Amino acid sequence: MSTTPVLFVHGLWIHATAWQPWIDLFGAAGYESQAPGWPGDDSTAALTRQAPARVAGIGIQDVVDHYTRHIAGMPAKPIVIGHSFGGLIAQKLLANGQAAAAVAIDPAPIKGVKALPFSQIRAALPVLSRRANRDRAIMLTRRQFRYGFGNALSSQESDELYNRWVIPGPGRPIFELTGAKKDPASPAAVDLDDSRRGPLLVIGGERDHTAPEIVARQTAELYRPGTNTEYRKLDGKGHSLVFDSGWREVAAPVLEWVRRQDRAATKR
Repeated sequence: MSTTPVLFVHGLWIHATAWQPWIDLFGAAGYESQAPGWPGDDSTAALTRQAPARVAGIGIQDVVDHYTRHIAGMPAKPIVIGHSFGGLIAQKLLANGQAAAAVAIDPAPIKGVKALPFSQIRAALPVLSRRANRDRAIMLTRRQFRYGFGNALSSQESDELYNRWVIPGPGRPIFELTGAKKDPASPAAVDLDDSRRGPLLVIGGERDHTAPEIVARQTAELYRPGTNTEYRKLDGKGHSLVFDSGWREVAAPVLEWVRRQDRAATKR
């Protein structure tokens, strides 16, 4: 059993229980793993859908603070694995010294990423189409989920995942991303000196519409001197890559990377 715990962080619109297969896999490998939800999330997707107002108005820093408090109660600094906005949160926790290492899978763009592909704009339109959505909770339609998450899947699997995991998400984080360039105090900003923190693995899915592969790649390239940051591209993967039927193809290399960081830390 490893003494390093693992903390999974989900992104917008997906309930934390979607990480359960990963928790089982990492548990079998000897890692005590947890996947607490965002502030306002209930224990199941169904219950969270019934109370969307509980997540309305929550911003990026609120989520970071929420997980910082959670980590304070853990027995050791965890390795944080985040998907989508959870990938941005994982980077901030790592840079802030709250994590031993981190994996950012198809992460939302940190401040400084210049790429803005059309698919990313289209995927964000359910929120950005109305300014009032900044302080609301937004629920994707099946069609919107199919474009933003399930475009690399069959329509049947996309609908099944929608029914199982999709929850309302706060609109504020997306507005905070769009304003990051002009905001000197943007919550999307991360300390880019990678010599001052533990290792980071950034993963980009080739077919991702919501956080396109070029966004993930540019994220990794922002770090300097770049000796403690690794980037990997996964062919054929869309934004649902951590909880669709191909999740093991993502989880297996992530687990091996985590084991490698754990072994290296033990030798130091």
